[in-house]
Amino acid sequence: MQAVIDLLKEYQVDIMFTLSAICGLLALFVVITKTLVPSRKYILLSLELCAMFLLIFDILSYYYRGNTGTTGFYMVRISNFLVFALTIGIIFIFTLYLINIYIHEGKYEKPPFRLKLSCLISVIGWIMLIISQFTDFYYRFDKFNRYERTSGFAVCYLIPLIILILDMSVIIENYKRIGKLMRISILLFSIVPLISSIIQIYTYGVSLINITLVGLVVLIYIFSLLDTNKMIERANKQELEIVRQEQKNMHKLFEQTATALANAIDAKDKYTHGHSRRVAMYSVKIAKSAGKKEKECEEIYFAALLHDVGKIGIKDSIINKEGRLTDEEYGAIKTHPVIGMQILSSISQSPYLSIGAHYHHERYDGHGYPAGLKGEDIPDIARIIAVADAYDAMTSKRSYRDPIPQQLVREEFVKGLGTQFDPNYGRIMLHLIDLDSEYMMKESEDASEGDAIGTLLCGPYRTTRSDGILLNNGIVHIHLTSQMTDERNEENIPSFVLFDSLDGRIHDSERKRKDLLYHEYATIHADGIAEQAGVRNIRTKTNETAGAAAEKKTMLRGEKVDFDIEAMRYKDHALIRISNRFRFHEVIIALPDSTRFCYLSITGKNCTIDDVEVSKTGETIGSGYIPRIAEEITYIDALQGDIPNVQIDGWRSESSEGVELTDGMRISFHTMSLPTARLVWHCPFAVIYTSSDGLVNGKDYRELTVVRLDGEGWEEDDHVDNHMLVNKLDSFTNWNDFKEQNKAGQDCELLFHVKKGQIGISTEFCGLSIHSVTNVTDEIPKLFVALTGDQCAITNICIKR
Repeated sequence: MQAVIDLLKEYQVDIMFTLSAICGLLALFVVITKTLVPSRKYILLSLELCAMFLLIFDILSYYYRGNTGTTGFYMVRISNFLVFALTIGIIFIFTLYLINIYIHEGKYEKPPFRLKLSCLISVIGWIMLIISQFTDFYYRFDKFNRYERTSGFAVCYLIPLIILILDMSVIIENYKRIGKLMRISILLFSIVPLISSIIQIYTYGVSLINITLVGLVVLIYIFSLLDTNKMIERANKQELEIVRQEQKNMHKLFEQTATALANAIDAKDKYTHGHSRRVAMYSVKIAKSAGKKEKECEEIYFAALLHDVGKIGIKDSIINKEGRLTDEEYGAIKTHPVIGMQILSSISQSPYLSIGAHYHHERYDGHGYPAGLKGEDIPDIARIIAVADAYDAMTSKRSYRDPIPQQLVREEFVKGLGTQFDPNYGRIMLHLIDLDSEYMMKESEDASEGDAIGTLLCGPYRTTRSDGILLNNGIVHIHLTSQMTDERNEENIPSFVLFDSLDGRIHDSERKRKDLLYHEYATIHADGIAEQAGVRNIRTKTNETAGAAAEKKTMLRGEKVDFDIEAMRYKDHALIRISNRFRFHEVIIALPDSTRFCYLSITGKNCTIDDVEVSKTGETIGSGYIPRIAEEITYIDALQGDIPNVQIDGWRSESSEGVELTDGMRISFHTMSLPTARLVWHCPFAVIYTSSDGLVNGKDYRELTVVRLDGEGWEEDDHVDNHMLVNKLDSFTNWNDFKEQNKAGQDCELLFHVKKGQIGISTEFCGLSIHSVTNVTDEIPKLFVALTGDQCAITNICIKR
């Protein structure tokens, strides 16, 4: 400790010079700082100036100490007096600083009493100091003009100590009323000088208190500045948050206004409810798949949402006319793009809105309206909306027709590529259709998975029924309540029809059943009775709880009964569980094949079905979950080549083993489309991919391209560019023959060419010559190929290198 004191004695003048210079600079900074509150600015300025002059006069007192000349005589006395006075002054100003903080930040209406008392004691301290000059109570000067302590010197230390203790008590009591940085600095100012004062009593010749006070004054300024910066930052954040919230509110208002306007447009046409919203959603899906940025996707959404705004200017009698329009009426309808453009062009901040409305009926081949634009002369937004608009128009009910099944819609898009539709965006829609295995992209009248089904007022059996709910290996949970109507008997209960059709709906007329490939599997009644229609086998098991008699009595009294249903399907078997508080039924159905879809529709007889909730938890089932009650149907019990045969019952539902791809490699195989196949793309596909473990959908899986043997291709990665060249050979007659040949079974060979950054695939299949070239822009360590497809069996797969 003594060594430290000696070191301070040796260098204290240098330390005081440095600190005084710093205080002077800080005083200048305080003057030019504009971020401080004026009252606090004056206090900090006073602190820094007092600290600077304290050290200057302390240095002078040391410099003239022992100087017996006239100048020395006065300078020693003046300097020592000002040192003591400025020491109390700094503590007094610090107290004022505390008062300022607690009023402005601590939310005090008036200063705490102890701080007022500190100010009073400071004044007393100055008075005592003045008295000491005439009584030598604190100190005196010997004949050599040197400073000496006297008997009352402890009092001059006691007064600052009392003030600091009072200040500290207020700080501790109100510690959390102010910011963290501020409370740290003021607490240090109240504690450290106390320690220095105690040490100073036992130390002579070292201005420890003065150095400590000045150091803490510097610290207070720094912490005050940091706190102010933090307050400004917080205020800026709040301001930015307010601006952000205002922008969010404005965006929400714009969205709500646009949605309300779109709903008003759709309300004019009883056959297009929700059309604008669906077109907007489909447009965004296309835009995202095309790699558009988020802002572009948002603009496309709103442009699509308001694309039909011009219909406001069309007579309701024309819009809602039953059946087809006359040429004159169709001419009136064709004016709605121009009307829409005129309405939306006044929104100068969002010019893209009028573009979507104006050009969404232009055709890629130039035969559209109103301007007859062609190709890429049609604005990008409009080409996207045209695809989405056409898709929703075909998959929605119209006055003159029912919705067109999605698979037939797909064929229309294939025909329209490059004529009606932009080829790029049309192919994206084809891909979205392929990915939409549960047919979610459609207008829904009653229900689709995840939507609430409205109340079903069932009269005669099956006259009222919901849309089909698609069953797959994910467990579907259905809850409903049933209540008998006035005609009460034991048959007035809900029923569940299992079926398949192209549009996911039950059909009764023979014509629609034929057109929509309707196939009914079975009807399961809520009492556990199953009626077989087109299945291989059905097995029913019932567990009684309170029993059938109690269930019947409850229903006949007209009380509501809650039913919980679990429904699922794995390949060629389906499982339905029906339970209420009386009984539990489990029905296993062996379907005729694994390829058709299986929908469940809710219906009934003379009952009201209400409170229907349909949900999927994401829980899936695997092989063995449903007990098998019929032999598995397989078409791959045939010759096996180098890797196992594979049967693909649905869109890419299975894949062969992956094979590492090398230049010049050939893969030969036999393929046959399944008996249920009816479309040209029910054929094999080749998938080029990479993964760490070589497995399809394995670790770090990345799909580069898919080549279908009907001549279509698809690139799955942003870093690849795929080109397909398809020629019809002399052996190709038509697509119907293509499908028949595929069903009969064909041998095929794929030839692969692999160069740096390029993968080529060549083959001939059912009269088509197919060449695919995929350019890859980044480095890939290992490439793999696997065979997959849709509704086909692939056997005798041989690898030739």
